[in-house]
Parts: sequence; C-alpha cells; structure tokens
Amino acid sequence: MFRLDAAKRAQARVLNRVHARLSTRAKPATAFVAQPEPRTVGSYARGRQLTAGNLLFAGHLVEAPGAILWDIAPPDDVFLEEIHGFVWLDDMASVGDAATRKTAQSWLFEWIARYGNGSGPGWTPELAGRRVIRWLHHAIFVLGGCTPEQSRAFFRSIAQQTIFLNRRWHSSTPGLPRFEALTGLISAGLSLQGMEAQADPAIKALGQECARQIDDAGGIPTRNPEELLEVCTLLIWARDVLEDTARSPELSHIQAITRIVPTLRVLRHADGGLARFHGGGRGVEGRLDTALAAANTKAQAPKGLAMGYARLSAGRTTMVIDASAPPGGQASFNAHASTLAFELTSGRRPLIVNCGSGSTFGEDWRRAGRATPSHSTLCLDGFSSSRLGSTSRVGTIERELLDDIPKDVPIEMSRAMDGVRFEGGHDGYLKTHGLTHARILELTFDGRGVVGEDLLIALEGPGKARFDQKLEDSRLAGIPFDIRFHLHPEVDTAIDMNGTAVSMALRSGEIWVFRFEGRCDLALEPSVYLEKGRLRPRATKQIVLSARAMEYATRVRWSLAKAQETAIAVRDFVQDDATELLN
Repeated sequence: MFRLDAAKRAQARVLNRVHARLSTRAKPATAFVAQPEPRTVGSYARGRQLTAGNLLFAGHLVEAPGAILWDIAPPDDVFLEEIHGFVWLDDMASVGDAATRKTAQSWLFEWIARYGNGSGPGWTPELAGRRVIRWLHHAIFVLGGCTPEQSRAFFRSIAQQTIFLNRRWHSSTPGLPRFEALTGLISAGLSLQGMEAQADPAIKALGQECARQIDDAGGIPTRNPEELLEVCTLLIWARDVLEDTARSPELSHIQAITRIVPTLRVLRHADGGLARFHGGGRGVEGRLDTALAAANTKAQAPKGLAMGYARLSAGRTTMVIDASAPPGGQASFNAHASTLAFELTSGRRPLIVNCGSGSTFGEDWRRAGRATPSHSTLCLDGFSSSRLGSTSRVGTIERELLDDIPKDVPIEMSRAMDGVRFEGGHDGYLKTHGLTHARILELTFDGRGVVGEDLLIALEGPGKARFDQKLEDSRLAGIPFDIRFHLHPEVDTAIDMNGTAVSMALRSGEIWVFRFEGRCDLALEPSVYLEKGRLRPRATKQIVLSARAMEYATRVRWSLAKAQETAIAVRDFVQDDATELLN
C-alpha cells in the first residue's frame, strides 16, 4: 500500500510539472473583465514586518532586509508552501504604502521570472488556487505603477495558472485544498478576458464537492473549525464572483453556505473568535464576522451537536465542548485527542483554553499539541484518549493519522434546575485501562458559574477485569489521572484558601474562582498557548487536579464561578495589546 501511494504521489508530481509547462503555450489573457475587488484582509502589523525584512513563515523567522523572498533557503516544506501560496500578499496590501507596494511587486514579478515557466515547488493545484485568488484580489495594488511589460507578464502568468488549474484541480486533496483550487479556477476564469470557458466545468465541480464534503449539519470531515471558516469564505467568494458576472451558482453550493453558517455561529466564542480544536486556531482577525455577514443567510441554529461540538451559552459566558470522537482515517492528519475537552470565554476574555495547534513551531510541538494533556479535560495514566498510528502524505508533508479513537461517545443536553447541562462520555480508555470517562458540565442561567464533574467508571465485566489487572500492576497504588484546565496567557492566577482554590483575574477586571471536591491534589503548573503568527509558544499556566483511581467508580467535582464582588456586566475598556508577531 505504501509503495502504491508513493507511486501515485510521484505520478501526480510529474503530471503537475508536465501540465504546468504545457500551460505556457496557451494564448494569454490581456485584461480583466471587470475591476477585481480586494476581498481578503490581512494584518497591518505583519505587513509592516514583511516590508522591514522580518519574514515570519511557518514559525520560522528570517531577518533579511531588502532580500528577494525567493533567494531565502526555506527551513522546511511548510515554509515553502506558505511563501508560494502568496497569502502574505493580504498583509502587504493592508499596508498599501509605496514602500510595501514596491516590495510586493518585486517579489511577485521575480516569482514570474523564476517559476512562471512551470518550474519550482509552487505548481500544485491547491497552491496555484491560493496564489491566483490573491493575485486577483490585490491586482490593483500590485499593478499600480508597473510597466506595460510587467503588466503583460502578470496577465500571461495568471492565465497560465488558470489553465493549469483547469487541467489539474481534480488531483488536489479533497477538502480545503480542492475548494482552494476550484475557487481560484472559477475566480480567474470569470475575471480574465477570454478565459470564461475555463470556469464552466469548475462551477459544476464545486457544487459536487459541496455535496460530498459538507454534511447535512454543516460540518466537514476534519472537524477543524478554522478550516470550516476558510471553506465557507471560499464558497462565499466563489458565489460572489459568479453573481457579479450574472452566473448562477449550483444549488448545492448555496445550500452548503446555508448549512455552514449556523455551525460557525455555534463554534464562535463570546469574544468573536473560533473554538480552537483539531488543528484550528481562532481564525484570521475579522474573517469570521465578515463571513457571517457576507453569507446573507438567517438559517436557524442546528439542533443537537454542530460538527460534533456542543455549546453552552448564558449571560456573557460561552463554553464549547468537543462532544464527539475525533475524525478517523485520512481526515485525521491534523486531529487532536480532545474528546470532552472544553473552552470557556467570559465576555471578550478567554479563560479556559486548549493549548492549540503547534504546527507552526515544528513537528515536536505539533505532536504535543495533539495529545490529551494539551487539552482541558481528563488524562488517564499519561495516555491520550486517541492514539497516533499510520502516516499519510498531505500535499508535500508526511502526517501521522489517529488510528485508535473512541468508538462510543454518548452525549445528552438538557435543562438543569438553574441552568443548562451537558453530559457526555467516551470509551477511549476502555481498551487500555477498562475505564470510561464521563463528564457533566452545568452553566448557570446568568453565566456566572460552571459546575463540573468528572468520573472514571468500570462498567462491565471485561472492563472491570482490565481495571483489576491494571490496579494489580500498580501494586494497588491506583491508576493516576489528571484533570487539566489550561488558562489563557492573559489570565493572572494565584492559589488561595490554603491550596484549595485558585483565583483567576481577567484583564477586564473580572475575578473567577476555581474550587474542587474530592481526594485530589491541586497544583498550578506551567503550560503553553500555541498561537499561529508568533515566533514561539506563549507561556501560561494550567490548573491540574491529580488523583488515583482505586475503585470501579471514581468521582471528582469542581466549579468555576465569578467572585461575588464581580459585577454582572463589566464594562471592558481595557485595550488589547498590538499584535507582537516576533514574541
């Protein structure tokens, strides 16, 4: 199987190169059908850093003032993909001054000079789609003040990439990469004179892909919230360019947007950011709100789970819970062992978080971020609730898949006496220890308090026998477990009440207090917050309850509550610090 997959990948690379070269023989486009709109918005701070020569891609910082981007030796394949995808053009266009324009133009036209003949690593369908979208969105920015010869080179290259996409989009990986390829093909085909025929098959293909990849509940196989946002954004861009040119999107295309939007609303915290699960971050600043507004749909909130997540919301407090098994098979290349983990946000201040994706900080951080101890949930005996197994190549990068995942994850949502209740469980530790993890979470109607309960239970004969064996192996010392609550870096913490409570101060002035019941040891330990767009992980803290399972049923109760002196509604005037990309 491995040799067969390797042979297919090698064949795909050869075909990409062949069609990239063949596309150079096509008659180039000469102008736009209509003036393109800059639909993407980047980071002003990051754009300034790029212009100054501080090049931060895939967690690697290269300081090269005045250098041509393509002269820099890439530290790894992820770095290479980021620079050839041209997403950095969003950031530079957000600055828009003369110096930034000059730098962006020099990088773009040098790319055409070096790789426009179909050579180099950027000739994959997903990278070509990503690149074409940015060239179109920022065409006014990069063509301003350029020479006629440069303008002809621009149109010749973008037409060549459009023809390449028309021939090779079907070889892209299903999911976000294929949506990027098809959206790029449709956008370019309908924006460039004489290229309309290139878009026709892609319009139908995009509708078919929506029907295959977007389920009835508005979810995608990877269960990555940020990836879902990116897919939704691409579908909205494709819809808009179709409508701008008096073309009709496929019905399945429109229905996919309608289904996705309610799911994104469930995954949106009170502060406007996305829940950080399965490799996803909070999302590009402003993109979620932009997508929700641009979707132009008033679809009802989904009943039950949304892409496998539960949401508890009251007052100014939101909780998002991973209430399903992680994705399996090929969709698990970025999945985390986060079943029953949760995040909590109060107003515009995150409190309880997961560590996040460490993919931009190297493979070691990436693997660490996928493990159960990096999430706000229970971890038994150092084992993750899902385990890594086989590998698969995603684009140019080899990724580990989750092979051993929970089979049964029952959940129930209900009304409690003074709030809303979530009850869930998973059998991820049944095979290894004979135990089932169950979790109950209750959020009060005013949003001022959370009551939680974690249980480890040996339910049936085989499970009890396995537990007895593990207990005997421990010489009756019990099976150790930890319940972790990772805190956002901007939360100030202190242990109170003789080591039985933790007080947490948010920058808004709110004070939350954590307490517990049970035979546990409480500790405040170091943790990390893995945030995309930074050079290194941010230091933070985590609350850890440690104990041992000695019986067939072990229970730990805990609570999170606003201190009595905290007002019901805090006027949060504290300004967030400007993004420091190099921290």
